[in-house]
Amino acid sequence: MRPGKGNGECPEPPKASGRTEKRDIGQKERNQVENRKPCVQQNFSEGVSLSSYQVYDGNSNEGIRRGIFRLVSKRVALKGNHKLGIPLILLIVLAIMAGVVWQYLAGSKPSIRIGVLHSLSGVLAASEKPLIDAIQLAVEEANAAGGIHGHKIEAVVADCRSDAGHCAREAERLILEERVEALFGCWTSTCRTSVKPVVERHDHLLFYALRYEGMEQSPNIIYGGAVPNQLVMPAVYWALENLGNRKHARHSGKRVYLAGSENVFSRVVNILIKDVLAANGGIVAGEYYLPLGSQNMESLVEDIVDQQPDLILSTIAGAYNAGFFQTLNRRGITAESIPVLSFSVTEVVLSVQDKIPMTGHFAARNYFQTIPSPENQAFVKRFRDRYGEKAVIDSPTEASYVNVHMWIRAASEAGSGNLAKVQRLILRQSLPAPEGIVALDPITRHVWKVARVGKVREDGQFDIVWDSTRPLEPSPFPSYRSREEWNVLLEKVLNTPAMLQTTQFMEKSGSNSRGPAG
Repeated sequence: MRPGKGNGECPEPPKASGRTEKRDIGQKERNQVENRKPCVQQNFSEGVSLSSYQVYDGNSNEGIRRGIFRLVSKRVALKGNHKLGIPLILLIVLAIMAGVVWQYLAGSKPSIRIGVLHSLSGVLAASEKPLIDAIQLAVEEANAAGGIHGHKIEAVVADCRSDAGHCAREAERLILEERVEALFGCWTSTCRTSVKPVVERHDHLLFYALRYEGMEQSPNIIYGGAVPNQLVMPAVYWALENLGNRKHARHSGKRVYLAGSENVFSRVVNILIKDVLAANGGIVAGEYYLPLGSQNMESLVEDIVDQQPDLILSTIAGAYNAGFFQTLNRRGITAESIPVLSFSVTEVVLSVQDKIPMTGHFAARNYFQTIPSPENQAFVKRFRDRYGEKAVIDSPTEASYVNVHMWIRAASEAGSGNLAKVQRLILRQSLPAPEGIVALDPITRHVWKVARVGKVREDGQFDIVWDSTRPLEPSPFPSYRSREEWNVLLEKVLNTPAMLQTTQFMEKSGSNSRGPAG
């Protein structure tokens, strides 16, 4: 029985009267014919119904198979020349089969997996979470653009638990069990040096995003952060000329206090700073290292008050800066009286710590969220659209984002995430990043970077007061000493009684002797 009238259903055909009657169709009838909607027949013997097919959903071909079977197994009444019926049916079948094959092949491309080694728990979780966000954002952007030749990228996140040893074990698991094509992560230098033998043993690839002390080069690591000659040393030159009460004296005679944490970064960087001071007539007014885990700033600040330096160069680890600046403020030391240039304070440090009275002091970074370039402002907008208007971006966060896009470029050029091809092609990558043009140096496997100095604002952001104008070539082993001499110095640093105590403390507590970077 046919469906009744209404809602686009087929009307009942008129019954035959037994005689043929000729009559003219009036205007009213012609309008009805012209305005009549097409009728989809439900009976295969009288027409082809679109309702015979199921839409392919990527999971099953059953609906299409049934539709094809019905189409070729029943008689199809076609108006006009019946000789066109069979070729037309074959064309339809072939087109549908081609669509099924294309859909199957497009949907069957396996994803390319990358590993993320950052802490979701422990003392470093607050600092490392934005880096995970940046990596995820870069992956989402790449997938929205089609992935790598149609292959989606999947980020597998492993919780390092703020522990270097655990992070090394997770790196091994990601390589062997999760079959990732590259690793992105590590926060401290201790974490990186713990993962380094893992990636070297498996001939794998780690992307590291933090500024660090240098003195390292591995064929299995891409160093996306700055080394001292790209950040610390040029910033010290700037500080000698522009900070301190005796600005008229320029370099000569400036008395500089070195405040640091008892970790490798502070110790090595201060060796380099003292080299710069010696070459430019600066004087070390004092040098103090906070024991790992100590929140007591009184002895340090008391010594600063006694020495009355022209300026302070601080490598105090990020987590301890709140107590340091609060104690300075309590003792009457302000940015106007004795300015501080920090190499560890970032926007994220200022946002996650208790209120840090650091307004007017300075920090040296390669990236600030306030960089006015269109590329950076677009990046900040995308990041905040994804993670909220209050999301904060700092130098390690931006470098993590850039590292992923650098790998994506190499993998796209390789046609896949194949390690051997990417290892070769990554060495010639450069791209316009939020911080500016970033290019990988094929000899050192470090990136060229612009150095910047920012002045802290009330809102926890920075006004950029100086930059190097062009990217600086990385030199993990500064050329004024041989690599062998640097290795000897590093060995001495690692074997001082204070550093040995720090190592013992680290082993007992699961902390990181090279301290929170940033």
